[in-house]
Amino acid sequence: MSADGLLLAGDLGGTKALLALFDAQGARFERRYACGEFASFAALLERFRAEAGAALGEVPRIARASLGVAGPVTGNRVRVTNLGWEIDGRALGVAKVRLLNDFEAAAHALDGLTQDDLVTLQPGAPRARAPRLLIGAGTGLGVAIVLGRGRRLRVVAGEGGHAAFAPADALQEALLKHLRRDFGRVELEHVVSGAGLARIHRFLRETGQGTKPAARVADDPADAISRAALEGNDPLALAALDLFIACYGAAAGDYALAVLARGGVYVAGGIAPHILGRLRAGGFAAAFNAKAAFAGAARACPLHVVTNERLGLLGAAAAAPR
Repeated sequence: MSADGLLLAGDLGGTKALLALFDAQGARFERRYACGEFASFAALLERFRAEAGAALGEVPRIARASLGVAGPVTGNRVRVTNLGWEIDGRALGVAKVRLLNDFEAAAHALDGLTQDDLVTLQPGAPRARAPRLLIGAGTGLGVAIVLGRGRRLRVVAGEGGHAAFAPADALQEALLKHLRRDFGRVELEHVVSGAGLARIHRFLRETGQGTKPAARVADDPADAISRAALEGNDPLALAALDLFIACYGAAAGDYALAVLARGGVYVAGGIAPHILGRLRAGGFAAAFNAKAAFAGAARACPLHVVTNERLGLLGAAAAAPR
């Protein structure tokens, strides 16, 4: 084990957590956890330390920590959105700790991606120095703007998932009205997320907008709806997935236009890799580019799906305090 101690890097979302210990040669120990099994991050970290000690043969000495967390970070403290954990970097018992928004962390891994980590939906007309956009739906919806590269890389992270949902057609307007009964102000994350896919499915079923489902999946997690849609045995699930994809693509296109993301738009998060076949069918890119007079500007933005599920972890490690 390194005499200088190890780096603890983590990617913490509302559903899962991926933690790893790194030395100069790379990852020494790595584990994935379901966040719902733990009352706090402290409890999860205690489990991780114990399992790492058993695997490595000695209690790991952690000198630095860098954690990408799904929530706004203030003063090296964060409350995990959709989970409720409070994490204070000063209370982790590690000398140097950096807490980042999860999409800010993931952005630090973009420069290290290879073609094997990406599926291109639209080649666009890339410009090397132009801004890049990272967006991804999972438990919630994350958004980050990436400026520069290498040592000049800067990330503008915020709460883009909580911007207002903007319907693009009559069906989406009906969805907005349906969700307004529950939420008042309907946010993008209410639609473009795992829970959002379930809400879309329920909306289509309750309003008679879709064919009767072959299997009852409306109250199941998003992966059950996606699976029913992709297996081709449930027309309602497929209609829900396609409406979800249209809303997702439109939102990505809006954010891409906001910064003219000619450096590339990267679709990450937990959902995209699992519905890749349907994303490649064209509905996502069509909604992304449906920008009226600015359709050409949208088509000029390269559009990629990130298939590397360790993006957030690798980015957190890259952004670690020195």
